[in-house]
Amino acid sequence: MRIGRALLLTAVTLASALTLSACGDGGGKPNGSSGGNYVTGAGGISTVAKDARTDAPKLDGETVDGKTLDTTALKGKVVVLNVWGSWCPPCRAEAPNFAKVSKELADAGKDVQFVGINTRDTSKQNATSFEENFGITYPSLYDPDGKLLLRFPAGTLNPQAIPSTIVLDKQGRIAARTLVAINEQQLRSMIDPVLAEQ
Repeated sequence: MRIGRALLLTAVTLASALTLSACGDGGGKPNGSSGGNYVTGAGGISTVAKDARTDAPKLDGETVDGKTLDTTALKGKVVVLNVWGSWCPPCRAEAPNFAKVSKELADAGKDVQFVGINTRDTSKQNATSFEENFGITYPSLYDPDGKLLLRFPAGTLNPQAIPSTIVLDKQGRIAARTLVAINEQQLRSMIDPVLAEQ
């Protein structure tokens, strides 16, 4: 009985912490990871020097549309990970920017793959409606329990809020992160330098 109460208390504490940080307006500076090998700019975008990056975890599973996806198969491309929920107002605010930039980069033949991580949506129907409403054409992993987000190692630029955006370089390493909703210009400022790397 004591173990059950301890687990329940731990779960409630974790849920409260996520609720406090989730779907915020990004008014404060994001908390950094303990590794400290990154720089956070004035816009809340953290970047890591090419020689100090760590590998992103394998993110795999079922997508919102019922297919399967494994991000490790995307090495050789810049990968833009966007953590979102259909219930999240800042996610809705930034979604048109992601739809536009992903389409423009695809039409230009750039080596960039966008991948959403839909979290804390209890229904794929809500997630599908979100994607249809905002013209999101790239795949999104369905992660209702947030288990994929827990795969990011401590000390890395991991997704600590909803929304979060992480850019992986062509080697599958974490190059940039933001923990707030972003506009088109901010999104491009995260992608373009990584895309230009040799």
